Amino acid sequence: MQVAVVTFDGFNELDSFIASALINRCRKDGLEAFITTPTPVVTSMNGVEVTGQRPIDFVTEAEVVLLGSGVKAREVVADDQLTSRLRLDPSRQLIGAQCSGALVLAQLGLLEGMPACTDRKSRPFVEARGVTVLDAPFHAEGNIATAGGCLASQYLATWVITRTLGEEAARDVLDYVAPVGENQETVERARRAVQTGAVALR
Repeated sequence: MQVAVVTFDGFNELDSFIASALINRCRKDGLEAFITTPTPVVTSMNGVEVTGQRPIDFVTEAEVVLLGSGVKAREVVADDQLTSRLRLDPSRQLIGAQCSGALVLAQLGLLEGMPACTDRKSRPFVEARGVTVLDAPFHAEGNIATAGGCLASQYLATWVITRTLGEEAARDVLDYVAPVGENQETVERARRAVQTGAVALR
């Protein structure tokens, strides 16, 4: 199972790297994440240059697609040529968005009839597209999920691992990366956020 962590120019390192690093703890179980970029090299909001592992068209074949956040999200959604390459299908893919990635989901018409989570700076722009924004770190309906706040990327990764490999696999990953002495607390916080935020399709 392959995960495309879509990473645009101006990306937030926490969003892309936390999600991909946690998911890649499951390589031995057949779940692998790839930094997926629209150009061979993208530069983060803090000037870190990263070479993409997969081109943007990889999103059509990946079983999971996570849309990262960044300071150029509004430029991304205004680029029709770029967004036209994001051919996503929630009937066969798990699709998640981190912070301003919710803007991209809204642009693609994937948030119609459902609320979303995003960060404080992105909230007014997401709401301007007619999407109700929740005061919560994570929300999922069916195969679509959104997370708000940089460190909520761990919840997005937890959701992906739980949905693909099961809750025990997610617990194992979180227990390994948790701050020493806070293992149980870390695991339970993520589990609770994902369980509370996930609802069945209407």
